[in-house]
Amino acid sequence: LKTPLPSSGINAEYGDWKTGQRFKTVHEHDHLIKDLQLSKDRTMLVTASKDTTSKLFDAKDFKLLKSFKTDRPVNSAAISPLKHHILLGGGQEAMEVTTSHTKSGKFEARFFHLIFEEEIGRVKGHFGPINTLAFHPSGKQYSSGAEDGYVRIHDFDQSYYDFEYDF
Repeated sequence: LKTPLPSSGINAEYGDWKTGQRFKTVHEHDHLIKDLQLSKDRTMLVTASKDTTSKLFDAKDFKLLKSFKTDRPVNSAAISPLKHHILLGGGQEAMEVTTSHTKSGKFEARFFHLIFEEEIGRVKGHFGPINTLAFHPSGKQYSSGAEDGYVRIHDFDQSYYDFEYDF
């Protein structure tokens, strides 16, 4: 069974979980990969990196499909099972948080359009870097956990479902 292996460092690895054999190593990030998550249908995977980017790959052959650029380290990324959206979270390094205002830490969860790679929205709420994100399998909620010690469960309101990207 060929699946993504746990990533260490700046490379994403593809191989066999049972044997640990690595079939392919992909070097697309310049700094540490903090998270790697598969889409619900297991056809795509998304990475989150301290290099301020998130990358979307074809899960079968690790071909780079899209890249999402931010202005802060990205600690977690998730793929919506309902809409063509990528959710990114991160923020200023935790050791620097006490020396700055929470607004400058940029601790929002950020939504990007999966196809067009453009930011389409932000959700505030944490007072520290977001470390983990996950969509509910229905796609109607997501959760976020951060350095501030809170796990937040977010329900989408009707405007999220009504939103259509103009192109």
